[in-house]
Parts: sequence; structure tokens; C-alpha cells
Amino acid sequence: MNCKNCGKSLSEIDKFCSECGAQVVNQRLTLKYLFTEFYQVFFSIDSNRPLLTFIDLFKKPEVVIGGYINGTRKKYINAFGYFTIAVTISSLFYFIAFRFYPDLFDGTFDFSQNNDAQKEFGKKLQSSVFDYQNLLFFAAIPLLAFLSWIVFYKNKYNYAEHLIINLYTYSQGSVVAIILYILTIWNKQLFNFIAIGVLFVQILIYAYVLKRLYQLTFLQLIKKTMLFIVLLIPLYLIAIIITLFILYLLGDLNGFIDAEKGKQAIGYIASSAINCTS
Repeated sequence: MNCKNCGKSLSEIDKFCSECGAQVVNQRLTLKYLFTEFYQVFFSIDSNRPLLTFIDLFKKPEVVIGGYINGTRKKYINAFGYFTIAVTISSLFYFIAFRFYPDLFDGTFDFSQNNDAQKEFGKKLQSSVFDYQNLLFFAAIPLLAFLSWIVFYKNKYNYAEHLIINLYTYSQGSVVAIILYILTIWNKQLFNFIAIGVLFVQILIYAYVLKRLYQLTFLQLIKKTMLFIVLLIPLYLIAIIITLFILYLLGDLNGFIDAEKGKQAIGYIASSAINCTS
């Protein structure tokens, strides 16, 4: 008998191939076999690592993240895998939201005092930001890791380890945001309230994870969080300026030349960026 995957010779009692590790399967497909496979895939501890990771990042984030950094990586999904799941879920949600609920984000910021051209600009800008959200996701992690590394420069983790911390934490915040969006998508007013407040939810998640990871006191947590925000604001403003400059080069700022309209354009940029952080 030979392995059906690599062709290595097997004995009759072998259950796995010693060469490639594939399971030896000699029986035909039956309903019982399919049910067993379904159960193992969807209900086994190993295959539910994403769900277990999501739950334990709330219950004991220091175990999930600290364990991965220290080499304990069997129980939970790795940081890059969890980040990929978060990006996929976010992309799928925004694709559905913009396709089937095109006016969902209109009330996030008040466009009622703007003319049709400005309203159209706001919609176009938000749509463009969400179109490039995956790129923004990937760009945000190194930046956030750099900031957290500076804030905790006297502590035990290096920059690479801060990348892992931020991959897990940013992904957790994104998944929570999408869950909140899904729960409120039926009510536009409630949805827009959540869309505005989701950034604060993500800040709380970050603060909670870092408190558990570094065993901070409440006062230390407040100081570190404020320092992180102070460092983030100028970088955030720089990102807004760069975005405005790119839009200007592309000709998308036509109609926003005067100062008042320019300020409105900046408001649109900021609102779109806030939504994108989810």
C-alpha cells in the first residue's frame, strides 16, 4: 500500500504517512464520515483557535500575546493569521455595506448644511478611503507599533514584539467594531452613533490590553494612554495633510478652494479616517 499523496510505501496498520504526514484514508465517503469531518473542522479546539483567540484577548490578553511573544503558539491563532481574519471580515462588511446600504454612513457627520457637490465629495471620499482600507490597515500597524514602543521604551519588549502586540490589539478592535456595526446596521441613527464612538471603543481595548500586558496601575495607564494620544495626533494631522495633497493632485478638491470649503474637506478626511480605523 502506498501513500496517495506522496507515494511512499505504507504498512497496513499505518494511520498517517511518515513522509508527508497525510492521513491514510481507505474508506468511501459516507454521511457518517462527512458528519465526523464537519464536527472536527468546526467544533474541535484546534480549528476554533480564532474564536478562542477572540474570547481570550478579552479574558487574558497577556496570555495570548505574551505567550506568542515567548514562544507558546499552539493554542491560539498567530498574530498574522488573526490580522488577516480581521481585514477579511472588515473588507466583507464594507463591501456589503456600500453595495446594499449606500446611504448608511451619510449621517455619521452632518452633511445637511452642505450643497450637493460637497455632499458628493464626502461620499466619494469615504468610498475611496474604504476602497484602500486594506492598505491603510497594513500601514497603520508599523506606525502604532512605533508609538507604543516609544511610550514603553523602558519596558521589556522590542519593536518587533510591539508589532505583534499591535497586530493582535488592532485586529481585536477591528473585529469588535464590525460586530457593533452588524448589530446596529438595521437602525441608521444608532449605526451612526456607533460609527462615531467606535474609535473610543478601540482606544479602550488598547488601554485594557496594555494594562494587562504591562501590569499597569490605573494612574500609569492614564499617563501612558495620554502620551500615546499626544504622539498620535501630530502623525494623524500629517496623514490628513498628505491625503489632502494627493487629492489636490488628482483634482478631487475642485469646489473646495476657498478656506471655508477647505476646512470642510479636512472634516471629511478626518471623519473618513475615523471610520476606517474600524
